[in-house]
Parts: sequence; structure tokens; C-alpha cells
Amino acid sequence: MAKKLIIVESPAKVKTIKKFLGDSYAVTASGGHVRDLPKSEMGVNVEADFEPKYITIRGKGATLTELKKLAKDADKVFLATDPDREGEAISWHLKEAMGLDDKKACRISFNEITKTAVQAAIKSPRSIDMDLVDAQQARRVLDRIVGYSISPLLWRKVKKGLSAGRVQSATLAMIAAREAEINAFIPEEYWTVDAELFADGSSKPVIFHLAEKERPHDKAGADALLAELAPASWKVADIKVTPKTRKAPLPFTTSSLQQDAARFLNMSPQRTMRVAQQLYEGINIKGSGTVALITYLRTDSTRVADEAQAAARDYIIGAYGEQYAAKTAARSKGGANVQDAHEAIRPTDVGRTPESVKDSLDRDQLRLYQLIWRRFVASRMSDMRTEVTTVKAVAAGHNFSASATAVTFKGYRQVYDLGEEKAEKDGALDKLSLDSSLVLGKLIPEQHFTQPPAHYTESTLVRAMEECGIGRPSTYAPTITLLQSRHYITKEQKNLYVTELGNAVNSIMLEHFPNIADAHFTAEMETQLDKVADGETGWKDLMRGFYPGFEQELKKADEAVGKVKVPDEVSDVVCDKCGRLMVYKMGKYGRFLACPGFPECRNIKSIVIDAGFNCPECGSKMTVRKTKAGKKYFSCSNYPACKYMTWDKPKK
Repeated sequence: MAKKLIIVESPAKVKTIKKFLGDSYAVTASGGHVRDLPKSEMGVNVEADFEPKYITIRGKGATLTELKKLAKDADKVFLATDPDREGEAISWHLKEAMGLDDKKACRISFNEITKTAVQAAIKSPRSIDMDLVDAQQARRVLDRIVGYSISPLLWRKVKKGLSAGRVQSATLAMIAAREAEINAFIPEEYWTVDAELFADGSSKPVIFHLAEKERPHDKAGADALLAELAPASWKVADIKVTPKTRKAPLPFTTSSLQQDAARFLNMSPQRTMRVAQQLYEGINIKGSGTVALITYLRTDSTRVADEAQAAARDYIIGAYGEQYAAKTAARSKGGANVQDAHEAIRPTDVGRTPESVKDSLDRDQLRLYQLIWRRFVASRMSDMRTEVTTVKAVAAGHNFSASATAVTFKGYRQVYDLGEEKAEKDGALDKLSLDSSLVLGKLIPEQHFTQPPAHYTESTLVRAMEECGIGRPSTYAPTITLLQSRHYITKEQKNLYVTELGNAVNSIMLEHFPNIADAHFTAEMETQLDKVADGETGWKDLMRGFYPGFEQELKKADEAVGKVKVPDEVSDVVCDKCGRLMVYKMGKYGRFLACPGFPECRNIKSIVIDAGFNCPECGSKMTVRKTKAGKKYFSCSNYPACKYMTWDKPKK
């Protein structure tokens, strides 16, 4: 019988870890938290100095009984939950719920699920870090008080099923502020003028661009400029060749992984984290069994262990040559909000290339692993070197320029070249000299208007949350998911838009709970939580400082906020029964169209989205639809006469 018990969070890790240990170890999983605050009440006794009330999570009773049974037969219990604050808190809850004493229970953690890391952790057990536990308790209690105090207010004043929270409300305010900025934007006209010039009888023209500061602001100005330039003589005023360096990228953090996965793989933050979790916990690799492919996926650090640095250097020299291996690895300056608790996201074994494991991974797993592997290897490679040639031309006192870039050494782009901008040199520029004669071919004027700020996408929102210090790596994806599930925001063509409901809730929060909706306040609260984790502040001291002001805001808001009616968004679809313009409604399975004449007219319609291709069977337009589980598929618009459907959009 095993004398030592290891408890991890996820059952998927059990198989991976069992491979590294002998028969004297038993490995089991808690399935995450076993205790939490009750859902039916706030679960925090404010009068008793914010004492939390923890209960066994429904459905976890049998798990806890089994864990106690296994622990009773073991001499030592290793609590091996995730290497972050929440993992530390889960270990503490397990210890308390199982009634384990300090002699029998100890804490171990590892940033990667490899034999070396697991065995090293077992050799260096420690006690539970109560500062980290208290930081997580403070976050949980703080968020519970905010959510369970403001949400009922929103139910009474707006509608049931709404919620507010320290991170979600600040994030919603950011999206709404961007939306307001876009709506208030007034475009300004400007004109660009390009000159197609031929040098020394060359048949290939070079396109020169008018200097930005000289651009006309209207058609009259553009016409006047063209009149000056048409008869003017052109000459080369300056030629400059500048060597430039493009630094190797840093290895992935949670935020940068989510951003690049969205940018290059079209994966949402939620999907990215789900797949990354699978790669971290272990995949059944042909010939090797269950193997963890990446290090821990929730991190804001770009630090890399010395052994991994050395392994990467050896791999790069062997695969590409010594000139491609960086002498010193790229380093982040860090920031006030970076915890640096564990390493960057990287492969557990750089020698396990994507090519070597592709037959064991599904499509998403392979694409994400390939992205992580390439980024890590690139971060340990030499910088890319380029040469930028800039030629300035002058005509009638106006300045034009043309430039081109040539790669002199690919460096890290040998590995991490994901279809970004290409650096190619225009050979025609090389032939120009200060003595070159230039002949005008034609002038190309073009009208433009300044553009408003871009709508947030999930990727850019994650970056903004990180920059503002809202939340932590583990909260980015869940926060965006929560805002969408509450119907405060909606996603269309990757862009995020605030709904009428989201605007109504945001207005209440900004007016009556300005701190909760303020990004700076939320970021400062994260700093205070960091101080709790570092042992500089007691978690109840933090609550004592926060609650009195919040309680006053809550009382005032309850008196001041009247009943809010959220107007329905009107569509351009005409009700075919009564002729009214139909409105958008939100149902259990998402948005649909309904007649505003309810109850006299009860007509409803599903929202039809054109898929952009025709049915191969009947030629009708294909539409985008979703299953009840939310999975997207494509169906013929001629249903039920034609029942053709497909899960995959055909490639052009």
C-alpha cells in the first residue's frame, strides 16, 4: 500500500505524475476546490470582522470522503495544487477540510509537470504559505461583498440575472468608454499625394510619398498642390541607409499568449486557455505515454529557468548555427503589477518539436503548441538585422520620400515568422544616387478621413486589461466570458460592442459606484492584494479600509437609483405579420428577433447571418447557426425544403 499521497487539482495530471513515481506514492485529484463560500448567501460576516463562512461545495462530499480515506492510510500527504495563489488556497482548504495536521500535510508545487520538476518538489516540501492564502481569501471576500451587494440592487432597479464585480465592472467601463469615444469621433479630411517617378530612363517607377506634415486638408488644397507639382522639376535631395535591429520577442505570458493566439490562430482567450490547460496537464504521446508539453499557463512573468535557457541554446546551435543563438536572452523590464511568481509559458522540453508530436495532437493542440514552441525558441535567438534605405526627393519646395527594407540577417525570424509584414527591398531604390535625374510619370492624389479608435477585440481587450492592471492572468478570459454571458457586450466580426443593457448597468456603476468601475482603483486594489501576498498587509486590514466607504455608496445608490427601463435595440427586419420593425431580444440560447407588438403580435424569428457561400445542393444562400451548446455550423437558408448542413466552411 502506498505510504505517501499526492493530491493534485485535475484528474488529467494524475496519469502524467504517476509515471514519475514508484509504488510507494498514490496520486489522486481533488477536482479543484472542495470548499467555497455558499452560493445562496453572501457567506461573509461583515459584523464579525469579515469572517468568511466556508462550506463543502455541493457534489464534492464524496470526493472529500475518498480523500480522507486515502489520507488516513498514508504517512505523508503532499498537497500539489497549482503554483499560484488560488492553488495555495485550494491546498489550505483541503488541509482544513480533511483535518490534516502540519506534521502529516505539506505543500509542494512545480511549474512544469516533468519528472525532474516533480521529484525536486517532493524533495523540498514546505508549509502552506498563509500570506498567499490570505491574498486569495481577500480577493474572494472582496469580490463576494461587491457582487452580492450590488447585484441585488441591479435586479431591483433593472432586471433579474444581472451582476456587478470589481473586475468585470471596470472592464465594462473600459469597453463603454471606447464605444463613447468612437461615437463622438468627428472625422477630419486629409489628402495623400504620391508621385510616380522614373530615374535615369528606368522603365520601373518608384513611388514617393508626400511628407505627412505637408498633406492638404481638402480638395482645393490638393488641387493647388497638384498644379504646383505638375510642371516642377524633381531631384534627389538625400539618400540614407540605416542599419536597424528588431529585437527577439519575449517568451509568452498568459496575456501575450492570448493575444497572439487570437491574432494568428483566430482562437478566443477562453479557447486558448482550455487548450493550453490540456498541454500543461499532459497529452498521450505515441511512444512516450502521457507527457506534459508546456509549463504553467497562468503567469505574468517572462523569466525562464537556467536549465531551459541552456537547453534552448544547445538546440538553436544544433539546428541553425551558433550565430543564431543570442548571447544574452531578451528580458522584460517588468512592471508594478508583475508578480513574477513562476516562469514564462514555454515547452517543457525544447527538443520535443511540434513536428515530432503532431500525430498525437488534435488541430488546436498542435497549432497552439507550435506557437508556444516557436515563440520560446525565438526568444532565445539573435535579433533580426535589417537595412533601411530612405530616399528623399524635392519638387517645388515640397518633400517626398520612398523607403525600403532589406533583411541582412533573419535571426529569430528564422523560427518565428508568422506571416507578419514582409521586409523586402525595392531594387529600384538601390539604383538612385544624388546625381540621378527624376522624371514625373504621374501624380496620385487620394482623399482620406481620419479614423476613430478601433473597437476592442478580445485580444486587444486582454492587452488593455493587462496594461491597466485590471485583474490577473487567470481572470482575463473568465471576465470577458462573464460580460458576454450577462449580455453586457456582444461580439460581431471579432469586435466587441456594448449592448443597451451594458450601457444601462455601466451608467449606474459610474454614477453610484465610481471606484468599482474605475480601472485605476481596481489596479490599486491589485497592488494591495500583492502586499497581502508579500506579508506587508493583513487581509482584514484591507477589508476594513475598503468596506465603510463602499457601504455608504451602497446606501445612497439604493435610495437614488430609480427603476431603469432598457430600450430594445431596433432591427431593420419588418415583422411579416403586423409590419412593425422587429427588435432584438435575448433568450436562453442567444439573441433573436421579436415583434415589439407583443402580446398582440407574438411573431419571433431567429437571426439569420449570411455565411458567405451558397448551398452545394440547391444553390441557396448558406447561413450561420449555432447548436444549443453554442457550437457553430452552416445550414441552408432553404430549410426545411433543403436539409444540407456542414460544420466546416469551404475553403476558397
